[in-house]
Amino acid sequence: MSPSTGKLDEEYIQNSFHTYLKSSLTQAKVEKLIEDQVLASAQADLMITGPALCLYFAALRCTTNPPSVPLPRATKSAPPLELSPDNCPPAFLGFLAVWAATVPRIQGLIPQDQHDLARIICGLEPVAILPNSECAGIAADLRAVAIEISQRRTFQDRYASDLQAALDAGASSSGLKVKTSFVPPPLYSDQLSPESSGYESKKFASPSSSSVLSAFPLRTPPPTILTQDTPEIDFIRETLYSALAVVLEHITASRDHNPHPLARLFKYDPPRAHFAAVSLAILEVATMQGIILPDQNAIMCVSARELGGHKLTPDTCPEPLRPFMMELIAIGRDAQVMQDEDNEVTIKAIERGNEDIPEPRFERVQAVIINGVRVSGVIADDRCRTRKRSVEGRAVAFANRVNALGLSISRIKAFRDREKEVFDVLGPRP
Repeated sequence: MSPSTGKLDEEYIQNSFHTYLKSSLTQAKVEKLIEDQVLASAQADLMITGPALCLYFAALRCTTNPPSVPLPRATKSAPPLELSPDNCPPAFLGFLAVWAATVPRIQGLIPQDQHDLARIICGLEPVAILPNSECAGIAADLRAVAIEISQRRTFQDRYASDLQAALDAGASSSGLKVKTSFVPPPLYSDQLSPESSGYESKKFASPSSSSVLSAFPLRTPPPTILTQDTPEIDFIRETLYSALAVVLEHITASRDHNPHPLARLFKYDPPRAHFAAVSLAILEVATMQGIILPDQNAIMCVSARELGGHKLTPDTCPEPLRPFMMELIAIGRDAQVMQDEDNEVTIKAIERGNEDIPEPRFERVQAVIINGVRVSGVIADDRCRTRKRSVEGRAVAFANRVNALGLSISRIKAFRDREKEVFDVLGPRP
C-alpha cells in the first residue's frame, strides 16, 4: 500500500485477481459450466467468460455493505485486507464500482436464478422455463467489465497460466497432459503504454507459440482457417480494414479542434484504444449503406477486383468462419434496426415538443465501447446503484456482442498480422 495515497499496489490487486480467477475457472469446470475442451481450445469468448465468472463468484461470497473484496494475504503474518473504494487503485476503481452495483442484485436472486446467471455468463441456456429477466442484465454488466479486463495486457500475458491451472485441477479422462492453446494478441504500440495503467508487465512473458493444444481429442476439426489466408477471409479483412481506416481518419481529423473520444484513449490507454477502434470499425461495417444485407443473409465485401464489391454469404465460407460471418451479419441487422428505432423515438419526441430528447441507444453503444461501463467519479455512495437502466441494459449487451466479435478478430492470424500495419500507418501519433 502506498503510504502517501493510501491506495493498494496495482500489482497486488492483479495477483489477487488471478488467484481468484484460477479458482473460479476450476469451480466452473467442476460445476460443468465449462468443459475441458473449451479451456484447452481457449476460445475467444473464454477471455470474457473467465473474468465474468470470477466477478460472479466474488459477488456471491461478499459479506460487506458497501461491497468489498477480501484479498489473499501476501504472507501468513500479514493482516487481512479488503479491496474497497477507499483503497482501490484508480485504474481499477471503475471495475469495482460496476461489480459493487451487481452484488445486491446477485445476492437477491433465488439459488436457481443464481445458477442460471452463471449459465448465461458461460453462454449456456438457463434451466428455468421462465428465466428471470434480471439475470440477462446482470450478466451483461459482468461481461462488460470482463471485456475491459481482458483488454489489459497484464491479463492477457497471464491468462494462459490461469487456464492451465484449471485444466490441471483433476486428471483428464485420457490421463494425458492437456495444454491450453491461448496466445495473447500482439502488442500494437510498445512506446505508448503508460506504466501507471499496468498494460505492460516485464515479469510475465507471453506464452510461446509452442504452447499449443496437444493430446486432447477435440470434437471438431482444428480451426486451420484461423491461421491461414483464404479468399473469404481476405474479403472480410479488407472490408473491416476499410472501416477501420474510416474510424482512424475521424480520430486524426478531429484531433485539434473537436477531439474524438478515442484520441485521448490512444494517449493514456493504447491497448483499449486499439480494441475500441476495431469494435467501432465493426459498427461502421454494420451500419454502412449496402454492406450488411440482412434480408439476403450476406455481406457485400470490399473488392479491388469487382465493381460494386463481392457478395459473401455464410454458406460460401469455410465452416470454421461461418459463426464469425453469421454474428457479423446479425450485428449488422440489429444495429440497423436500432438506428431506425432511435430515429423514430427522436421524431416522436420532437413532434410532442419535448425539449429533453432521449440519447439514441446507438450512441450509448458507441459510448460503452469507448468508455466502458465504469462509473465516473467517487463511487462510495449510491450512484453506482442508480445508473440508468438504459445504460445497464440493451446498450451494454449489444456493445458486449460487438466487443466480443472484436476480440475474436484479434485471435485470427490473418487479421492480426495486417492489423498492426493499419494502425502504424493510419493510427494517431503521440
